[in-house]
Amino acid sequence: MTRAFVFPGQGSQAVGMGKELAEAFPVAREVYEEVDEALKQKLSTLMFEGPGDELILTENAQPALMAVSLAVVRVLESEGGFNLADKASFVAGHSLGEYSALAAAHALELSDTARLLKTRGQAMQKAVPVGEGAMAALLGLELPAAQEVAELASEGEICAAANDNAAGQVVVSGHKAAVERALVIAKEKGAKRAVLLPVSAPFHCPLMAPAAKVMAEALSEVQIRQPIPTLVANVTAESTDDPTEIRRLLVEQVTGMVRWRESVLYLGEQGVDSLVELGSGKVLSGLVRRINRDMTGVSIQGPADIETFLASL
Repeated sequence: MTRAFVFPGQGSQAVGMGKELAEAFPVAREVYEEVDEALKQKLSTLMFEGPGDELILTENAQPALMAVSLAVVRVLESEGGFNLADKASFVAGHSLGEYSALAAAHALELSDTARLLKTRGQAMQKAVPVGEGAMAALLGLELPAAQEVAELASEGEICAAANDNAAGQVVVSGHKAAVERALVIAKEKGAKRAVLLPVSAPFHCPLMAPAAKVMAEALSEVQIRQPIPTLVANVTAESTDDPTEIRRLLVEQVTGMVRWRESVLYLGEQGVDSLVELGSGKVLSGLVRRINRDMTGVSIQGPADIETFLASL
């Protein structure tokens, strides 16, 4: 079996996430403590106890999701007595999950990753005033059709494909009025559903350019090492282990489309037949069969999942 370890993005957060891990494993508690210390914030308390309306804030959700993913990684490694690279050929992550993937592959330090994601969340939130941007899921349209919808809806504003998640599941992002026009046009073009998403900013579109500038500066100040295993990047849907290129792609990722469907197809072409999602939620493992029927998806969130996975090795 050839595996890739993959890491969830925003939307997978939930109050209580990571708490069972902290109660069961000292190494998980150490991850949360290191993140809390790096951010000078009791993020772990927010993760375990809420309130949900604070956890969902971009600047909190992003480092929190990374913290849970890295806790799972550290527990797997300590309980299984191996390095991640021994059990996987690639890592990948959806949007913020790309940072989790790089931390898991020892390309980024945990504390640097936490601070980068806090900065990223704040910068993405500040890039567009609340209420001026929106995102919508267009279900039942393939990427070319969704891109055509976005182009027709723009009318001088920004509307662009932001996430190509799976066949017939594309998210568009941009000015609120343009995205609302896209909802109407998508239904006219045969979309099964077209719905606004409950997000606080229009991620992964050109409106995020101010945030990309902030991240370029922030990333210039941290060390990025060669990831082992190799990273499959969001914006290229191809593998890279070059730190200079990774730094550039992380900046491009802020405004660029998350090419998740293509990333999973690429992994399949490289012989990967099992995607193992590490962290909160089951979004990525749930998408696997919609993208590649020959690939299996497994989610590892808590102690029971870890026990089952280690027993399967």
